[in-house]
Formats: sequence, structure tokens, C-alpha cells
Amino acid sequence: MAKITLDKLRHSYTADPKGPQDYAIKEINLDWQDGGAYALLGPSGCGKSTLLNIISGLLQPSEGRILFDGNDVSALPPDRRNIAQVFQFPVIYDTMTVYDNLAFPLRNRGVDEAKVNARVTEIAEMLEVTDMLRVRAANLSPDNKQKISMGRGLVRDDVNVIMFDEPLTVIDPHLKWKLRSKLKELHQKVGVTMIYVTHDQTEALTFADQVVVMQDGEVVQIGTPVDLFERPAHTFVGHFIGSPGMNVLPAEVKEGAAYFSGQRIALEGAIIPGAGLHQIGVRPEFVSLAATGVPATVRKVMDLGRHAVVEALAGDTRINAVVEGTLPGPGEAVHLSFRPDQTRLYRDGWIASEKERAA
Repeated sequence: MAKITLDKLRHSYTADPKGPQDYAIKEINLDWQDGGAYALLGPSGCGKSTLLNIISGLLQPSEGRILFDGNDVSALPPDRRNIAQVFQFPVIYDTMTVYDNLAFPLRNRGVDEAKVNARVTEIAEMLEVTDMLRVRAANLSPDNKQKISMGRGLVRDDVNVIMFDEPLTVIDPHLKWKLRSKLKELHQKVGVTMIYVTHDQTEALTFADQVVVMQDGEVVQIGTPVDLFERPAHTFVGHFIGSPGMNVLPAEVKEGAAYFSGQRIALEGAIIPGAGLHQIGVRPEFVSLAATGVPATVRKVMDLGRHAVVEALAGDTRINAVVEGTLPGPGEAVHLSFRPDQTRLYRDGWIASEKERAA
């Protein structure tokens, strides 16, 4: 296991990049602590896979360094970085048994057969595939094949990090929760550093202790799932995480106060001075129907069982509210209230209001 440091890392697929627009990775500085569970989260094309390939040694960065426990491994090939990788499609040998698939990474390194048997048995028990050990891999279901692929990464006890590149994409939706839960359980048991790459917020938030959110080759926020939900550092994070995502409303700032639709909006704290494009961000969970507030007209209501999502229009701006109890009907006039401690100002996408300090 290892602490992984990315130091001033940048990468361009062009030979002579002229500016930030030519970089797939613009600049990243971060530390992944030894034994942590991390996720790289972002939409397709944001740079997640490029970053994963740089860490694994499949791609040399244009600039910067990769360090494992303080040692620069930037020039080392993949086989000298002691990395295990689990891919989107299961990488196993169909003609081999489950036992032989799990044993292969150890046998390939000349590990003693007694240790091979002990380790394979241990991992098989963790994965709950002990009864399949003598079954040929070709006869397994897709989810069990991916379990074996995960097991091939876990079976070695000398890896610095295990990296998962969208490992549940081909798994049926009803099995994804089970495999995510199993992977979280495995991390707690083996304690190896794990990095999980995905565009699926549910996968990232249920697996990782710390999530790295990327957009256009940049890291826009690193935090716990609670951090990302409760205080998005960027409007992209608020929009990308949550269902529905954060409401982002056009705002005007005058004399240290924020206004939307002509009304002053109470924020989480003081506005940080500065010029730029201002917006107010508030999650639907913190918008409620009230006797007074921002006037709006209900556009539609989506009943989700435990609660409903009311979509309303305040002028031309759409606002979502998560509502329980009595629901308004389409076309009905309502007033929307925003919870102040969960309502904040953003400037050019980045948070520009200070969190109120406790007395």
C-alpha cells in the first residue's frame, strides 16, 4: 500500500500545447492517503481515465510527478508500480477455473503454492465464491465474472493501489448495489488504497470516503459525500451531484446582499467581495412551499413515493423543491422559501459566500 501524490500534474495529447484548452489534465495537486477509499467522479471526457492511465504508468504525463510514498515513479513502467487494475469488462481467463484465475497473479510472480492456496481461499471467502472455485470461468454470470476480476486485484498483498475503471458498467442494475456493498466491505477488510473511477454519482458516493470531482480536466472539489452534497464548492458539483441537482438561479448583488427576481435572498453568511457572474445555489431539499417568499407557478409535480419533486417557474427560471405532504397542482401559484444556512452565492461558478461562524 502507498500514499499517492500528484504534484503539478498536467497532460496534453498535442505535441505543442498553446494554452489551457489544449490540456486534457490542466493541473492537479492532491494526496491520496495510504489505505483510503477514493473515487474519481465526473462526466465522460472530463479527464478521469487519462488521470488513471497516468497513475498506472500506461501514459506519461506532459508535466509534473507521480509519487508513491514520496518516491517518484513517473518514469517507471506499469509492472514496476505494483498496481492492480479492474476494468469495465471483466479480465479473466474463461478456460481456467475460478481457483486458477484467482491464483494466476500469484503464480505468475513465483509465490509458493501453499501461500497461493491460503490466499485464494481467503479471497474466495470474502467474495462469497468458495463454492465456485472448481467451476470454469466461462460458465459464470456477468456479475460473478466481475467478482473474480476484482478478486484477481485483491489476491496480491504487495500492491500499492487497486484501481477500478467503471467496473460495474456492464452489471445489471439490480446487482450493482450488491457488488458496491461487497467492494466497500472488502476495502474495510483488506485496507488497501483503492481508487474508483466512475461517472455515476451513486457508485462514487456509496464507495468512497473521499470523492474527487472533475470537470474539463480540473479538480473542482475534493470531499466526503456529505461535503459535496451540503456545501458544493462549485455550481458544477451542485448540479452533477444530487437528483435533482442543485437549483442555480441568476442573482444580482447590491450593497452586500444577493437578490433573485427582485427579492433579497438570505444566504449562509457574508458575501465575499468581488466582481463576476453571480448565481444563487440551493438544493431542492432546502426549498419549501411557504406563505411568503419567491412567487412562482407550479409547472409539474413528480410523485416519487416518500416525497415529491415540485417543479415551479419564477419568471423564466425553473426551481425544483422536494416536498412532503399536501401537493399543489400544475398551474397553481405558490411561494418558495429557501433555507438560509443552505443557500449560498456563487461567482463565476465558485462559491462566494462565507459559512456563518457559530457564536
